[in-house]
Amino acid sequence: MKRFKSVKRASIFGIVGNLFLLIIKAIIGFITNSQAMIADAFNSAGDILSSVMTFIGNQIASKPSDDDHNLGHGKAEYIYSMLISIAMILMGVFVFKDSLLSIFNHSKYSFSIWLIVVCIITILVKIFLFVYTDKLSKKYNNLLIKANSKDHRNDCVITLCNLIACLLTLVDIYWFDGIVGVGISIWMIITSIKIFIESYDVLMDKSISNETKEKVYEIINSHKEIKKVIHFNSTPVGYRYQISFTIYVDGNLSTFESHKIADDLEKEIGKKMDEIYLTVIHVNPIKIKDK
Repeated sequence: MKRFKSVKRASIFGIVGNLFLLIIKAIIGFITNSQAMIADAFNSAGDILSSVMTFIGNQIASKPSDDDHNLGHGKAEYIYSMLISIAMILMGVFVFKDSLLSIFNHSKYSFSIWLIVVCIITILVKIFLFVYTDKLSKKYNNLLIKANSKDHRNDCVITLCNLIACLLTLVDIYWFDGIVGVGISIWMIITSIKIFIESYDVLMDKSISNETKEKVYEIINSHKEIKKVIHFNSTPVGYRYQISFTIYVDGNLSTFESHKIADDLEKEIGKKMDEIYLTVIHVNPIKIKDK
C-alpha cells in the first residue's frame, strides 16, 4: 500500500539524517562542553529512536488482517507512538537535570566556529525532514509521521536557540546556554506528553470526532427513506474507524428493499469518507402512519 511505503521511506530518511546529526553534535558538544549542544545531541538520539519505532510500527501496521487480528494491525502505529513518547519524556527529564546543574554551577564552554556550522547544518536538515514528513502526515493522517513531523519542526526552533546561545558566548554570556538546554528538555517533555495522550485515546477506543460524526449523519440524512437512527458507535482501527448504527425504515418495504438501503448507505459512506474503515448497519422496521 502506498501509504505504508511512504511512511517507511520517511522513517529511513529520519534514521539516516538524525544519525548524522547525532554524531556531529556529540563530537562538537563534548569538545566545547556546550550543554545546549549536548542536549541537542541527546535530542537527536531520541529522534533516531523515534524514526526506528516509526519504521517498526509501520511494518507491523501494514500487515493485512488475519484470523487472529480480524481488523488488521493498524493500532501498532499508536502502540509504538506511545513507546516513543515515554522514551522521549525520560530523555527530556535527564537533559533538564543536566542543564539545570550547568546553570547553578555557572558552567562555561569554549566557543568554536564548528558550533555555528553544526547549528546551520542541523537547521537545514530538519527543515527538509519537516517539510517532507508534514506533507505525508497531512496526506495519510498517520500519527507516527505526525509525531516525527512535529519533532523536526521543534528541532528547527531549538537549534536556532542553540545558535543564539553560541553567538552570545562571544560577548561572555554563558548562562543562556543552560537556559536553552532547559528549554529543549521542557519542549521534549510537553511534545511527548501530547503524543502519549493522542495514542492513549486511540488505544482506549476513543470515539470519532463530532465533526466526522456530523459528516456521517449528513450522508444518512440525505436518504429520505431512513426515518430514524439510533445506537451510533465507533471503534478506532489504526488510523481509521469502524462505525455501526441502527436505521429505521418503512415496515411495509420488503426485506430485500430495506437491506438494499443499508447496503447502498454502507458503500456511500465508505466511498465518501476515507477515515471510515468499515460501516455496519442494522435495519429495523417502523410503522408509517397512513396519510
